[in-house]
Amino acid sequence: MNKTNAMRLLDKAKLSYKTAEYTVDENDLSGTHIADEVGLPYESVFKTLVARGDKTGVCVFCIPVHLEVDLKKAARESGNKKVEMVQMKELLPLTGYIRGGCSPIGMKKKYPTFIDESALSQAEIAFSAGIRGGQIIMNPKLLIEFVDAKAASLTV
Repeated sequence: MNKTNAMRLLDKAKLSYKTAEYTVDENDLSGTHIADEVGLPYESVFKTLVARGDKTGVCVFCIPVHLEVDLKKAARESGNKKVEMVQMKELLPLTGYIRGGCSPIGMKKKYPTFIDESALSQAEIAFSAGIRGGQIIMNPKLLIEFVDAKAASLTV
């Protein structure tokens, strides 16, 4: 796999990570498909969701691939009354990433980022490397610190 911007940023910060590649299925961009492809349990593979809060604007939520984000919890944790997922057409202009390849590392701007607290019970978590077909695997505490995220209860 070619180096992605997310990997270059981790290299520059001298943070340890591994990568995993998977076959992209245009008909199934689900995180559970990715977890199955890379052979990791669902609770250790995270998807990156981008939402807009009514008070704070764009915010990022990383949750396990088999769970759904609880928008009420996400709003409360991010200091909003309500949050809504951004439309898919907004994803690339806001983040620099496409659906199925959105990484919490290296977005166009630094958005408030929240990672489901369940990540802290995992030795390593996987998340998008910034391209479809690639995952970064690293210690969740290092990721939280690196992206200045907050661990929070985010799922239903």
